[in-house]
Amino acid sequence: MREPGIDYHAIFEASPSAMLVLNSVLVILDANRSYQNLVARNRDELIGQYVFDAFPQDDESEIDDLKASLRRVLESHDQDVAGPIRHDLEEPDRPGVFAERYWSPINAPVLDSDGQVALIVHRLEEITDLIRAGDPDTDHRRRQMKLELYARSRELQQVNERLRQTNARERQIALALQDSMLPAPQALAHHQAAVRYRPAVHALNVCGDWYDVTQLPNGKYAVAVGDVVGHGLAAAGVMGQLRSALSAAIRVVGGPASALDGLDLYARSVDGALSTTAVQTIIAWADHRITYSSAGHPPPALADPDGTVRFLDQATDPPLGASMEHTARPQASTTYADGATLVLYTDGLIERRGEDIDQGLQRLADHLARHGNGEVEALADALIDLSSATDDTAVVVVRL
Repeated sequence: MREPGIDYHAIFEASPSAMLVLNSVLVILDANRSYQNLVARNRDELIGQYVFDAFPQDDESEIDDLKASLRRVLESHDQDVAGPIRHDLEEPDRPGVFAERYWSPINAPVLDSDGQVALIVHRLEEITDLIRAGDPDTDHRRRQMKLELYARSRELQQVNERLRQTNARERQIALALQDSMLPAPQALAHHQAAVRYRPAVHALNVCGDWYDVTQLPNGKYAVAVGDVVGHGLAAAGVMGQLRSALSAAIRVVGGPASALDGLDLYARSVDGALSTTAVQTIIAWADHRITYSSAGHPPPALADPDGTVRFLDQATDPPLGASMEHTARPQASTTYADGATLVLYTDGLIERRGEDIDQGLQRLADHLARHGNGEVEALADALIDLSSATDDTAVVVVRL
């Protein structure tokens, strides 16, 4: 959002760097004073001109390199640095005598509301001193420095392009993983359920958090969430293994504690799975009862219709594989009233850097006390908006 009172055109005009504003077909829309002085042409002579007609260049390779740089900006939507170009300047006190000068073009995109390149800010930074490093009287050395600098610039461009391609591939893999590992919950016969997942800022679209909501053959519901230590595709792979294992276990064992017992044994054989946290619940709608067990995970929240909020924290044990010896995990149960709301979540919902976790739990309780009776989809949206931007978050909301 633009801050009031800031004249951005005045900043552009006062910049010591020579700058142009180009449209998407590389026609000049504006030129600051530094650029006008550099090319000895006023704004009226520059606006409306094709950028390569405005800056005199004799070296075809430099022109081609700058064109390639601008093309990369249009295609990648990222900033790009072209190789150095030469443009000599007339010495102020010696009319007709031109001094050798070198410049580094930097091209940055300005995106519109649809994420497309609307404008390009083209900036020239002088690098003459860098080109002249070494013996200033040795033309051969200057040429060698220029060639070396150009070569390094091209190498960096190639590395950046490979990184962009790799990131694009990883993003596609991440999207496929998210679709396969975190599907929408199954339709429940007697309850409404909503799930939300939000990766940390600057993370790929999947990380180590997971959820699972399913109706069991006996008519009960199994709801679980978990959190693998770490981020990225490796954590997502471990997450997929553990989620599948717990989802299978809860279908064949006697209850949540037994399912987490089996998951604990399995996690000890999976690289990267130790210290994973998880909570498994079973909702018996006929009895209005929730049975649960937690492996080091933040406690589920149960909001009664009257606004009372309880945290299900009577069956908590260490995370998976944290104990030297495997021991049976605890299990507890509680009843609920018609219209109550059960919320399972990962720690990104309640944790803040520099804040005690009790403050996060209280924030969640206060929100549920005020809004727990709202429509489940809207409540899930509101809860995910409470989450920290620096950690992954998964939220499951079930109306009982």
